[in-house]
Amino acid sequence: MEETTPFAVKDCALISIATGVRVQTLRELKDKLSTVHPGSIYYHFWGRLLLPRFEETEYHNDFATWVYQELRDDVLAERLAAVDPLEFSDIDDLRNELIEIIEERLDELEYIPWAKSEFHFKRAQIVVFDTHHRIHDPKELAQIVPKMTLSSIFYHFIEARRRTPEHIDDFRSWLLGFDGKYKGLCQSLASIDPYFTPLSTLREKLIEVFSNYFETAFEGEK
Repeated sequence: MEETTPFAVKDCALISIATGVRVQTLRELKDKLSTVHPGSIYYHFWGRLLLPRFEETEYHNDFATWVYQELRDDVLAERLAAVDPLEFSDIDDLRNELIEIIEERLDELEYIPWAKSEFHFKRAQIVVFDTHHRIHDPKELAQIVPKMTLSSIFYHFIEARRRTPEHIDDFRSWLLGFDGKYKGLCQSLASIDPYFTPLSTLREKLIEVFSNYFETAFEGEK
């Protein structure tokens, strides 16, 4: 069997870039969502995980937060907050879902509210750093993952879904190269939804999955 390429541990930083696009009403938000850069939609769903915020909100994306805080529309905020970006194959599908939700709400409203504070669309750019650390044996994951930074976890478990052909995390993408040997481990990783989980908690879940799997596998070899 051909030797599998080692897993390259990388880290990243997310840079926030102003787009110059601003909206003040719900109708404007819907219109701009149809044309804004895909990286902007990505940023407003995932940027909160890597960039520090002055205040925490109960909503998981910036659109829902703005609708709640500035437009005072609890109903729409809840609908937008319930959107899980991982349920969509690409950003355009996610974009269309957001537009559809907002259009439905516009049909329900008797008047279009204005916000005192505009929504500023920003765009995400990911800068990647190679740690020069390579993993040759999957068993090493149980030791390496606890030492990975939160931004490295983000890169390999979240950002990877935009890069890998299967739209999955880097761990599963790499493990699939071992001819099905780690099918059970891949299934455990697939059960983790990172969107509603803080990165620190996500790392703990990954540590638990890798530790439990390889501890069980080791005991089975005795």
